Amino acid sequence: MNRNVGNTDRILRVVAGLILISLVFIGPKTVWGWVGLIPLITGLFRWCPAYTLVGVSTCKKQ
Repeated sequence: MNRNVGNTDRILRVVAGLILISLVFIGPKTVWGWVGLIPLITGLFRWCPAYTLVGVSTCKKQ
């Protein structure tokens, strides 16, 4: 499992995930907020399966 999510992408994913999850507790209180787990987990692990399928990487070359 190679990293394919760069720093900026990672920060955006974690923030978006936390915002979506907060919708479960604050706001419309629908279960759709749990969709925020996907960007949160991919941001924390720095690996996105969709990026792997299409061959995209936002990480800098090492």
